[in-house]
Amino acid sequence: MQEWPPSCWLPPFSDDISVHSGILSALGNFLAQVMAKQRKKENSQKLDVSGPLRYAIYGFFFTGPLSHFFYLFMEHWIPSEVPWAGVKRLLLDRLLFAPAFLLLFLLVMNFLEGRDAAALSVQIRRSFWPALRMNWRVWTPVQFININYVPLQFRVLVANLVSLFWYIYLASLGK
Repeated sequence: MQEWPPSCWLPPFSDDISVHSGILSALGNFLAQVMAKQRKKENSQKLDVSGPLRYAIYGFFFTGPLSHFFYLFMEHWIPSEVPWAGVKRLLLDRLLFAPAFLLLFLLVMNFLEGRDAAALSVQIRRSFWPALRMNWRVWTPVQFININYVPLQFRVLVANLVSLFWYIYLASLGK
């Protein structure tokens, strides 16, 4: 097994991973609101400021750190020398991390919006499977490239850039 460089254990807050995650998450929610207003042909300039704030909190405290440590974990647990390492990492990401991360997203957003457990249950029943199926369609090719060809130190950044569009989609589910 390969050794992890000591810098990998630094909190992701120290190298802007969480800052990028927070900003891009908030921007995704903001763009979702702008697009929703354009579809409805609303001329109102009012946007829900709390939406981007919730997404920024989620990106900063959850997306950045969890992605950072998950990519490190995959690299350590399934080293490149292992036969079919790329496929094994992709399956781990798609079948375990993606569903768990989506559930965490729904849970945290429910909490940040001040809704109760009954509302969370309704949201999960209504949104989880459609969102997970879309996640598998959108993220599987992205993660295949990211896990197999992008250097470890840039994987969270690549995922964050794609997440900008993913969060637009997730924000549209909340309406």
